[in-house]
Amino acid sequence: MGFGFLALVIGYLPGLNQSFARREISISLLDARAGSPPSASEILRRHGQEQGMEALRQLLKEWENWSAEVLESHLSYPVLAYFRSQHDNQSWLAALTAILDTCALVMVGVEGACARQAELTFAVARHAVVDLTLVFKPRKREPGKDRLPPEQLAALRDGLAACGVKLRADQEGDQKLAQLRWMYEPYIHTLAKYFHAQVPPFRPAENQTDNWQTGVWDRDGGARKPAGRTVKKAGEHF
Repeated sequence: MGFGFLALVIGYLPGLNQSFARREISISLLDARAGSPPSASEILRRHGQEQGMEALRQLLKEWENWSAEVLESHLSYPVLAYFRSQHDNQSWLAALTAILDTCALVMVGVEGACARQAELTFAVARHAVVDLTLVFKPRKREPGKDRLPPEQLAALRDGLAACGVKLRADQEGDQKLAQLRWMYEPYIHTLAKYFHAQVPPFRPAENQTDNWQTGVWDRDGGARKPAGRTVKKAGEHF
């Protein structure tokens, strides 16, 4: 029994580590595509260039698979949900929220976007948050402050339009977006309260810097900056 117990532990821990590593790789890759913390508006804005909608379709396809893997691994090993990401402004829940937000916007109506793939990814991602809520059985938390009030939605549309991304703008579209958000936001807020995690916004803060753009030498001024323009234009990523 002793040898059997040791074999079980030795076989169990690598499995947890591999599942955690696969989860975090995708979250790290999302940094340059969605910002830090990730947000739906940044995902759409950074895919507004030529061939961007095809890249967005591929991204949502990858996150459909990621959501399914998180669903299966975290239901089998619930302890994985407690494993934290490497940065304070990143988490599996924040990434899942940003993907759900993006899918909701695309399903409402983004010109030239992959509505069908957004529907498939939304279905699996919502399945994940609902089932994980059932597993941990946290106390239900109603959403507090609206994450996307009308004035923020209008600003989101304007910002996306400036990057060549046209989001549907009519009352029917707004109602559909509200219905889609109601399908997952109560679960997201409940899980966020339970895990003491931050729910990312639809729109990032002004002059937000991605994790890959910062470093300890950048903060303390120890590294010499090259001559020339160092301040980026508003909304510029690279």
